[in-house]
Amino acid sequence: MTTFTERVVRIIQSVPAGKVMTYGQIAALAGNPRGARQVVRILHSMSQKYDLPWHRIINAKGEIAIKDDEGSFTQKDRLISEGIVLTEAGKVNLIHYRYHPTTEWIPEEY
Repeated sequence: MTTFTERVVRIIQSVPAGKVMTYGQIAALAGNPRGARQVVRILHSMSQKYDLPWHRIINAKGEIAIKDDEGSFTQKDRLISEGIVLTEAGKVNLIHYRYHPTTEWIPEEY
């Protein structure tokens, strides 16, 4: 596993219930501000293995990025069950629900 991937996994694991982060936010924090698509791939391939709270990761517009109806419904349902209120358009208010982790988890080599 690459250092970037390890960082992404740890960041995603740190997102508490009732909060969200964006793909780009995670990529930047992990050291690659242009790596949002890599975060998507990591979520897709490693969510089960590392029990990642994949449903807490959304796009920069506060939208659910999953296109299929079942996946989108599941993500919305999980967010709502954690107390996140979605707008009528199905968006998450990032000002209210975005998680800003402390840098305490970041190892010395950063």
